[in-house]
Amino acid sequence: MASVYDVNQGELVEKAAEELKKVAEIKPPEWSSFVKTGTHKERTPISKDWWYFRAASVLRIVYRLGPIGVSKLRTKYGGKKNRGVKPGKFYKSSGSILRKILQQLEKSGFLKNELKSKRKGRLITEKGKSLLDKIATQMFKGVKVKKTAEQAVKKEPQKKEEAKPKEKKEAPKEKPKAEAKEKPKEEKKPEAKKAEKVPTSHELAKKK
Repeated sequence: MASVYDVNQGELVEKAAEELKKVAEIKPPEWSSFVKTGTHKERTPISKDWWYFRAASVLRIVYRLGPIGVSKLRTKYGGKKNRGVKPGKFYKSSGSILRKILQQLEKSGFLKNELKSKRKGRLITEKGKSLLDKIATQMFKGVKVKKTAEQAVKKEPQKKEEAKPKEKKEAPKEKPKAEAKEKPKEEKKPEAKKAEKVPTSHELAKKK
């Protein structure tokens, strides 16, 4: 049987929140829709079911660190506040929210108040422990089944494709060098005969 330490904590809280929705004692108060979870937060929670997620997260922390009280849980859920130009400063989360969640979990039988030991606070009961362990076991089995399926797929022998005979690549034939084209000899054009001078009338008169 798997425990809380063997699975993803984020997924564990989500599935535990779904189970806590079925419990009648755990209900968000009327003011939960418009309240912040601490002075370091700028806005209210986005999720409508944030009360159940916080209750599941508190149950997981008490499982791991119990006995634990409101003061240490306030430090656990605190954070740094953005103060503009001033350096950020750590502030604790709301004590009223955590106190009411612890009271609801105690009424539902998931937690109990420890007063005998040196560390006073809430401890997880067998009922609360079995709830988280059952969810963790289901998650662990689901992960194990996925891993085995993936391993089986990897181990399947892949059919080797028949190696086709490699075709010998013929060397590219060298292209014959283009023969130099002989330029046609230019034929010498016959020189134009010089035009004979026609004797003028003056020259003819002198010859006579």
